[in-house]
Amino acid sequence: MGEPELATPSQGEVADDAPVRLVLASPLYRGATIALFLSGVGFSAAAPQIARFLVTDLESSLPTAGLFYLTNLTAPVAGYLVGARSDRTGRRLGLFRLCAVAGFLGWVGIALSTQLWIPFAISALVLGFAGAATSQLFAAIHDEATLRPNRGNDGVVAIVRMALTAGWVVGPVAGSFLAAEVNLRTMLVVTGLCTLAQVVPLGALRTPATHPAPSADKPASGHRRPPVRALLPLLTFTGLYVLVYAGEPIKYAYLPIYMNDHLRLDPALSGAIIGIQPLVELVLMPVAVIAARRIGTIRLMTAAAGLGVAANICFATTGDAAGLLLGQALMGGVWATFMTLGIIVAQRLLPTAVATASAIFLSSSALSSALGGLAGGLGVAAAGLPLVFLIPATLALAAAVGLVVMDRAIGSTL
Repeated sequence: MGEPELATPSQGEVADDAPVRLVLASPLYRGATIALFLSGVGFSAAAPQIARFLVTDLESSLPTAGLFYLTNLTAPVAGYLVGARSDRTGRRLGLFRLCAVAGFLGWVGIALSTQLWIPFAISALVLGFAGAATSQLFAAIHDEATLRPNRGNDGVVAIVRMALTAGWVVGPVAGSFLAAEVNLRTMLVVTGLCTLAQVVPLGALRTPATHPAPSADKPASGHRRPPVRALLPLLTFTGLYVLVYAGEPIKYAYLPIYMNDHLRLDPALSGAIIGIQPLVELVLMPVAVIAARRIGTIRLMTAAAGLGVAANICFATTGDAAGLLLGQALMGGVWATFMTLGIIVAQRLLPTAVATASAIFLSSSALSSALGGLAGGLGVAAAGLPLVFLIPATLALAAAVGLVVMDRAIGSTL
């Protein structure tokens, strides 16, 4: 017997079902939701601890630990290659599984590292491809939504993103606990296992090889790469997203160190401060979908970038747990907006190559990590903690200005 295949839906009028019902009824939506929860748990457990691992276990300096994020410069290239192949073949889930396996091998390899250069090499050469797993799931979801038109499909994307965010609620606390009670290497192995476990909820499910490229008349196997001009709106939007996201690697590299070494906060409180952001995201994600319909997607993202400015000012100036909690809550509003709506906007800006669009947009977080790592490494050496957080505040302000300009140009078309 062959692998189970997603059923081809009948063509007809657009349905109007509740997003939760759609997720529960679809093996793809259901499996993707669970898979991204596991991905969120694994990555968020490692993200706040990787700098500590480099400093404590491999004897790296603080500036060098921040420069680790420069290895993510390879991720957009890897994501584009995977996305372009996915658009040519239409086999989203096969590539998703390969990327998940790459992630498992990469994280375990880092956990076993005995020299500082090894995590840098693994992150540059392996984890860039691992990050493309998420984009393949969203491309598969878009394909299914195109074949099964439904007014609740945007809500489906929001639910799947909420699952990823729910993983970010659990992951930082679990990572802090494992690091404190066992060791950082064990925590990194668990990250690898979570990455590999993504393939389990989807089982042997596959998308048909003849799935059409979205908004095109030819099957994906006949898809051609989009011209550079067609990519410009997507690249502009992605570049502004990079500026907003660049604060995350700075925060995750230095906020735990600031809380532990400077403020001497209890590990449980430190984990709660990290975890409050995705908790707020979960609450606000459905609100973001509704608000975007009323005031416009780009306008809402502009306001969210403004929240990012305020959040980083809190990190830089308050100097106590209450201020850090407020900053993290504000960041929850930032990512409730960008994480829910960003992938939808990206796919609409390049509708003829959604896997490429998904890969470019989602892998841009790795480019942001590189930018943030460089800026953070230089900033912490020059200004120290906590003033380094004024750098992401400035970047978020630049992004807000850029989004205002973009809203005037194309906001009404989204």
